[in-house]
Amino acid sequence: MAFNFKTSHFKFSKSQRYGIFLLILIIIALQSVYFYVDNSQPEIRINQEELAKFQKEIDSLRADEIEKRAPKIYPFNPNYITDYKGYTLGMRNEEIDRLLAFRNQGNWINSVKQFQEVTKVSDSLLHQISPYFKFPEWVTNLKPNKNSTYTNKPKTFAQKRDLNTATAKQLQQINGIGDYYSKKIIQFRNKFIGGFIADVQLQDVNGLTPEVIANITQEFTVKTPRQIQKINLNTATVDQLVTIQHIDYNLAHNILEERHLREGYKSLDELTKVKGFPINKIEIIKLYLSLD
Repeated sequence: MAFNFKTSHFKFSKSQRYGIFLLILIIIALQSVYFYVDNSQPEIRINQEELAKFQKEIDSLRADEIEKRAPKIYPFNPNYITDYKGYTLGMRNEEIDRLLAFRNQGNWINSVKQFQEVTKVSDSLLHQISPYFKFPEWVTNLKPNKNSTYTNKPKTFAQKRDLNTATAKQLQQINGIGDYYSKKIIQFRNKFIGGFIADVQLQDVNGLTPEVIANITQEFTVKTPRQIQKINLNTATVDQLVTIQHIDYNLAHNILEERHLREGYKSLDELTKVKGFPINKIEIIKLYLSLD
């Protein structure tokens, strides 16, 4: 039996054969280009001197930016250091407590040396913060006189007038307080039935500087504090916490989350570890809280 191998599948016209031949030539040409063309990358030469100069400039700009963002320290009277102020200055809790205990006894610090004797801060920290100490004029201008007794001393609690009953006219006698700020203080006080709870609430009166507040508290103090029901921090709900000044719903949720992680707060100062907590307002917030 004979087989016919002739088939039309492998028959090409002249133009088709020419096209196949041309395609093979193109493939060969491309392969030659791939193997013979130099694909190596040119060597990049780095000017190390210019690079070091550029890096030094970047480091300088970074250092300037860090310095700009660092908290600024302004002159202050060390007698009025609060927990928050002491924390920002780098003082330890026990050092702050010694200062507050000393002040609560009606005593005043009148020199850098006495500040260290009372607080027992390290020499390095004292050297860092003491240039910012600003004592009142009656201390800095005091000239010893063996034949006379200096009587211009800070007023005791009993000698001070009640901040909750002070009039605008009385407040205007304070250096730095005019008609505008005396009215602002009274307007803020009158927002609460019963007035201020403590002197620290003066920080919430917009525009009052720490120096002016210090001047006020040398003559006035809260003698008849507004009575409030403190909230137990370890059992408080979100709805209870948002009734406190400077606490919104986000912060209240963060406070409860931190409480869960800590299995309860041991100290009100632990609130400073809460995400987004306004550390500069902690002394005011603490007025409304307890751990009982």
